[in-house]
Amino acid sequence: MSNAANNTGVKGPLSGGPAAGIKNYLKTFKWNEHSTGLGFILLFILASVIGWPRFLYPPANLMNIIRMQSYTGIIALGMTFIIISGGIDLSVGSMMAFAGGITIFLLNRFLGNSVWAVALAIVFCLILGVVCGFLNGFLITKGRIAPFITTLGTMAIFRSLILHFSKAANIESANPYYQNFGPGHFLSFPYPGLQTAADTGQTRFVWLFQPIYIPIWIFLILAVLFHLLLNNTRFGRYVCAVGANEQVARYSAVNVQMIKLIPYCLTGFTVAVSSLLWSSRINGIQPSQVGSGYELDAIAAVVIGGTSMSGGKGSIAGTVMGAVMLGIINNMLVLAGVSSFLQQAARGLVIIAAVLLQYNNNRK
Repeated sequence: MSNAANNTGVKGPLSGGPAAGIKNYLKTFKWNEHSTGLGFILLFILASVIGWPRFLYPPANLMNIIRMQSYTGIIALGMTFIIISGGIDLSVGSMMAFAGGITIFLLNRFLGNSVWAVALAIVFCLILGVVCGFLNGFLITKGRIAPFITTLGTMAIFRSLILHFSKAANIESANPYYQNFGPGHFLSFPYPGLQTAADTGQTRFVWLFQPIYIPIWIFLILAVLFHLLLNNTRFGRYVCAVGANEQVARYSAVNVQMIKLIPYCLTGFTVAVSSLLWSSRINGIQPSQVGSGYELDAIAAVVIGGTSMSGGKGSIAGTVMGAVMLGIINNMLVLAGVSSFLQQAARGLVIIAAVLLQYNNNRK
């Protein structure tokens, strides 16, 4: 009787042993849905081999990669919502210089040298960023101008205004507290190392500590919040619906104009955050240079992260990996001795490859 029961019983996924279970798992594994994560792992391994051992040790190299990419990565978080909704924003780099420059001018001219003055300047910059984003969204939704044309125009407007306002000169903060939060750090993690005594010349094993910089924390916190907003709220579902099929979303009683407007405001907010962190780090703004090319980096991070350029789908986790992958590529090329002039070419090739991969997946 037990034999009959065994013969007629339902076989589980591992009934043929571990080998059969692994085979079945690989057969049903959807590679296209995990292409960003797999690409990240392969790129990390490749960079570790090419840059061995400097890429991995000391960990300051990895921390610097993430810190430098956090500025564009923060902007890319907002850009993810815009691209999912079917839009694009080319003005983020110029907006970053404009918001930071106006904020420092206000701080120097009216707010004074206290800590509270810095706090008010931060609030002002965030509001200014949202207003700039609202301007883009308003022109696109109410003016019915194509996002590419609108943000191309505001890109020129923001950059021209801050260059005229500053007479193309650097805008430096006179407040001694402003430069404290951008380059600062919060918490550290230990790692093993060797230390040579100056007097005896003997080498001994010690525990060293690597600080985790403030921009990295801000990047991660905003990534978690934006992930929850995209995946766990009605607004996030509406953004995907509008990007997938705007007409169907309108027939489903979705306020399409509002849903398309809000992502530009979110992006304005993230641009302001990035501008504050960067300007605090260098204690000023270089109007002609700050944010230059950031629109390309932000869009590249979103696309490499798997967000569809045609809209309708995307992920914040993919954008975070995409931003870090861009930093790894640059660092890998530097460690390999590749000319800095070719780094942009490599970035462009990665963007083209990511779009081609999306196109092939959509065809399947």
